[in-house]
Amino acid sequence: MKEPFEQVVQRHGARVLRVCRAVVGPVDADDAWSETFLAALRAYPDLPADAHVEAWLVTIAHRKAVDVVRRAARQAVPVADLPERAAPGGADERDLDLWSALAALPTKQRHVLAYHHLGGLPYEQVAAIVGGTAAAARRAAADGVATLRRTYVPADLPADLSAVRGARA
Repeated sequence: MKEPFEQVVQRHGARVLRVCRAVVGPVDADDAWSETFLAALRAYPDLPADAHVEAWLVTIAHRKAVDVVRRAARQAVPVADLPERAAPGGADERDLDLWSALAALPTKQRHVLAYHHLGGLPYEQVAAIVGGTAAAARRAAADGVATLRRTYVPADLPADLSAVRGARA
């Protein structure tokens, strides 16, 4: 017997939000998260009882995140002066620094890192979502992590450790 949908949201909601943030950024993550669970709510009654719910939700989140990115690209409005952009609630400077580092990665590496490390999916399922083989997904994740280790220095890292870390790169 399947658990009630409310419990599915409670159990997997935070993980799906982390995946959405990694894929679309902190500003649009809430929209992607909401659309993910609205679509999941509609489809949940037809989901087989033995389905891997977490993988199913991450797959929906991937598709909804792509939709959010496409929609945002179509709705650009030119303005003379850009307004100041406030940080979204709950995001501190370190979160935004990490997002910047993730955003600099190639799309496939960013998505593989999000689905495997944040979404908890095995590489076989990640490959099914992004395309390719499990070995290619594993390689993309390793390359992405290596790049982050070279380029991302957390703001709260002590100066003496920053120097050591810079020497490693």
